[in-house]
Amino acid sequence: MVNIDSFVLERFFAQNEFAVRHMFSASDCSGPSLRQLLTLADEDCRSLWHELGLGYTETKGHPLLREEISCLYAHVSPEDIVVLTPEEGIFLIMHALLHAGDHVVCTSPAYQSLHSVARSLGCHVDFWTSREKDGWHFSVGDLARLLRDDTRLLVVNFPHNPTGALPTTSEWGEILEFAAAKNVYVFSDEMYRLLELGGTPPLAPATDLYERAVCLGGMSKTFGLPGLRIGWLATRDAGVLGEVERLRDYTTICSSAPSEILALIALRARSTLVAEHRARIAQNLRLLQECVERNAGRLSLSAPRAGSVCLLRIHGEQAGEISRRARYEQDLLVLPSGLLGMDDTHVRVGLGRHSFPEALSLFEEVLPDPKE
Repeated sequence: MVNIDSFVLERFFAQNEFAVRHMFSASDCSGPSLRQLLTLADEDCRSLWHELGLGYTETKGHPLLREEISCLYAHVSPEDIVVLTPEEGIFLIMHALLHAGDHVVCTSPAYQSLHSVARSLGCHVDFWTSREKDGWHFSVGDLARLLRDDTRLLVVNFPHNPTGALPTTSEWGEILEFAAAKNVYVFSDEMYRLLELGGTPPLAPATDLYERAVCLGGMSKTFGLPGLRIGWLATRDAGVLGEVERLRDYTTICSSAPSEILALIALRARSTLVAEHRARIAQNLRLLQECVERNAGRLSLSAPRAGSVCLLRIHGEQAGEISRRARYEQDLLVLPSGLLGMDDTHVRVGLGRHSFPEALSLFEEVLPDPKE
């Protein structure tokens, strides 16, 4: 039996996501249907799709898919990439790098597996926490105080889930310089990369800047295709990647053949998909900000800089109660911040879906009365 904590967020979604009509807290973007995606295929991909066999695939991933993924990086080759399921990537990299007693620093709040897998291995985890009063900013000075001479791994997630925080380019450079000074591995969850808002440029991938970095990417968030279950790890450290491949022989072994070709189609059409998603997120964020203005005293928001999610503060009631009432009065799923390891003061808002305007209207119906 694996000695690991229950994944409270994923249990919440497993029990509720497909039992409600409306979603307020989804982290992904509304992606294309299969029919729509296939219309974006070039001639090469159409041929691959129609002639696709359904046998085993290459363990590291289809060569054409790895080649296309490598185009997202400046200093990563197809041989530096292994294709897998994103959650699997987190699990395997932790097992590849960590041993009992190792010291790990992780951004917080965080997707739970970014720290719970390390703890299950017997590691000591310290949290690098963002500050709401500073717009959910992560202080580089705080990180410098957390890193130790014996720190084994720094886990970061930018653009950040759930706050939408994003360091500046200079801060990102400092973060990686601090890691290099301590000879620390960096695991960089970059699932929301390319969803920067307001003209903010994306940060360079960690593995382009630091040889001991491992990047996690995938089709779920930025590209709106979580059903493909396709992600990847990218690193210039051949030893680490080889250990991930060795361990993967005990998990999925290889990826789904249809999913790999569909991911290739989406990546080749990424400029079209990403532009649509960024425009939708920006429009939905404007609607959310207007809602906050209408409900001054009941809601407050530190606007996100990037990504498809943000945190909305609730005034006058616990977020868990808002979530319960939304579920049973409006058939609306709202994620309370208590399930993210935080105080029960916020809800996570998902900005990436077409259905957001309707979900926002239903959410407004369950807000506490300002006179109470």
